[in-house]
Amino acid sequence: MSGGWISPEKDGASLRFLYHTRPGRLLLKLLSGRAPSRLAGRFMDSRLSRPLIGPFVKKTGISLEEYLDRDFSCFNDFFCRRIRPELRPLPEDPALLFAPCDGRLSAWRIEEGTVLDLKHSRYTLDELFAGDEIAARYRDGVCLVFRLCVENYHRYCYPDSGSKGGNVFIPGELHTVRPIALAALPVYIRNCREYTVMETAHFGTLTQMEIGALLVGRIKNRMEAGVFARGEEKGMFLYGGSTVLLLLEKGRVELPEELFLQSARGLELPVKMGEAIGRAAAFPQEAAGLPDAGPQM
Repeated sequence: MSGGWISPEKDGASLRFLYHTRPGRLLLKLLSGRAPSRLAGRFMDSRLSRPLIGPFVKKTGISLEEYLDRDFSCFNDFFCRRIRPELRPLPEDPALLFAPCDGRLSAWRIEEGTVLDLKHSRYTLDELFAGDEIAARYRDGVCLVFRLCVENYHRYCYPDSGSKGGNVFIPGELHTVRPIALAALPVYIRNCREYTVMETAHFGTLTQMEIGALLVGRIKNRMEAGVFARGEEKGMFLYGGSTVLLLLEKGRVELPEELFLQSARGLELPVKMGEAIGRAAAFPQEAAGLPDAGPQM
């Protein structure tokens, strides 16, 4: 892993109003519903949203030279822009676990089925999976949290080769995934989310979960049940920042202890898709018959 640890970004006045004042919380009940997200999505899909692109690029410092797309029909077309594949290379060693997306990484050990996350937001595996029995596989395992900010690349990929069942969608609310909300609410078990259980070549039964956020109601996964290749594009988020979780079984991955220590201090590690973050542990599995391809963006 590379790069320095950073504190979460400061929350703006509008978020402080929504989460720390009584009038704001009343407005938040309306905004966190799925209907406002659908309305915002329709606008971001329309040509009327194109004038927002230039100011957004300027404010966030995004370099469009890094992307394949240039002629955007709407803001969401820009938001889901495809990056040049050579800018997100994968590790050559297939036993290395890499980040499936750009974002800010934190890592948490799951103790007795409970995850203690940033700002002391607790949630259980049963709550996260809405009662699905798959939750039991990750008891005493590891939860990796990749929090995407609005300037990040918003496509994500498979972190290993393998096979999968269908995607499971859990309806819910749509709160921001900024720290101000994580401190006030168990956001990851309140927000809309979709998860995919994968039988992988190097990491056992791994689950990847995409979590929606405020005004980000659409999680667009490409494939239902089937076989996938390491680095193949899994899907994308439409407008806004959001979160990808990776849940790994006990003993399946070796991660730097510093990752857990710094996460417990409230710090996050900026990572890019394809960046190595850990290594497969003591459960070697044969990958025969499974595809092992590079990114397919």
